[in-house]
Amino acid sequence: MASTLLPAIHHVALICSDYARSKAFYSETLGFRIIREVYRAERDSWKLDLEVSPGVSLELFSFPSPPPRPSRPEAQGLRHLAFSVPDVDAVIATLLERGVTCEPVRVDEFTDRRFTFFADPDGLPIELYEA
Repeated sequence: MASTLLPAIHHVALICSDYARSKAFYSETLGFRIIREVYRAERDSWKLDLEVSPGVSLELFSFPSPPPRPSRPEAQGLRHLAFSVPDVDAVIATLLERGVTCEPVRVDEFTDRRFTFFADPDGLPIELYEA
């Protein structure tokens, strides 16, 4: 049995401003596998389930005219999504080939691990953290 009450993340849900653009970014640019895609007519909304890793998914939603999320530094709420990668430099190189620019690599002062950030199509900060 896990030592915490909530032992794992099952999924993360995002609402995007441009469904087609975000679908392409997460499935093609980042390479997450599409599990299912459903149009919910009663809500005029798409829901896309993407596999991040076994047992962990990303839910991408569209809604008519969603309000923008404050994303200035240290805004209340979700700060960023972080993904564990074995080699930050290799992932950065692949992202650059796919048109995604990353910030300069930094080193976590407490763990000595390397990390960087880039943004999704709506400006959501995404972190790459070298495991």
